[in-house]
Amino acid sequence: MEQIKYLVIALSLVAFNQLTAQYTDEINTNRPGNSAGAFSVGKNVLQIEGGLYYLSESHSVLNYTANGYGADLTTRYGLLKEQLELSLDLQFQMDQYTDGIFSKNRSGLRQTTLGAKYLFYDPFKKGEKKPNIYSWRANHKYDWKRLIPAVSGYLGVNYTMNNDYVIPDELIFSPKAMLITQHHLDRRWVVVTNFFADKIISKTFNYGYVVTVTYGINEKWSAMLENKGIKGKYYSDGIFTVGATYLLNKNLQLDASISKNIKSSPDLLYGGLGVSWRLDKKHQDPKIKEGKEVKEVKDIKKEERKKSKTSILSEEELDKAAEKAEKQRKKNDKNKIEEVKPVEEKKKRVDDLQESDN
Repeated sequence: MEQIKYLVIALSLVAFNQLTAQYTDEINTNRPGNSAGAFSVGKNVLQIEGGLYYLSESHSVLNYTANGYGADLTTRYGLLKEQLELSLDLQFQMDQYTDGIFSKNRSGLRQTTLGAKYLFYDPFKKGEKKPNIYSWRANHKYDWKRLIPAVSGYLGVNYTMNNDYVIPDELIFSPKAMLITQHHLDRRWVVVTNFFADKIISKTFNYGYVVTVTYGINEKWSAMLENKGIKGKYYSDGIFTVGATYLLNKNLQLDASISKNIKSSPDLLYGGLGVSWRLDKKHQDPKIKEGKEVKEVKDIKKEERKKSKTSILSEEELDKAAEKAEKQRKKNDKNKIEEVKPVEEKKKRVDDLQESDN
């Protein structure tokens, strides 16, 4: 309940921020927060997100301190489909651990997770709402469909190495699962929510949530506020993160963040700087019409080959079949436009009458 109270307070503070700007999402990075967005990086796109951080940790009950540095690296790649993404998360840390008169230097990988994410539902697949040239009122009212989130799922596996950070009797391999939602409330505000279960079947099993609120300050700058709640037998906590990002270009972004938890057992403080870089030269945007992918001529030819019982068609016959299919598609599109016109004219007359009454 205490974590929920802090979350409500944090979201309320963000809601009072009334800067005028527009949200930018060119590179689609998860930094500097701890949550994962619902959308993938895109087919054949490679994205690397990494950073350096400083940490200060102390425990009021066990009476120890740990101070040091670390680095985290996430590699993301869009495979086979626009909706599918593979990722590898690594975190390396080195610190000085002091327990009374005992002190030692520690180092090692704290996290190694390989996983896959798939986008199940995209509310913007058909494109954003088109402007209505006949009605000022229709263009300025809130689009309630924006409250419908994009939804994706994540499955991964943790690999625990035998180093200074390993917990005794912890499993070497353990599963991780996550449900991800992403709301684009308007062009400025984005809310990402993760519900996760981590290190399943391990003695360090934990579950919880991450809520990240992002606000676009202008075309280059964005700010974020995040709350992460963790519940487990070995460790439970609530962590808040504030951060900012700066977009150098559509494929390169810098970030900075500070994180603080709400407990003293342990008391955690993190501060970090990071960068996200994307390589998208091999990516091609799929053609979407009416929420469906429009097939290219080469794809139509493949279908014609499959339809042929003998599987023997000349190149000339394939070209004719593809041309015929393309003409039919254009004809269908034209018919749809003609059907919509009377409705638009009727709507225009209704709006004119309403405005004259006012």
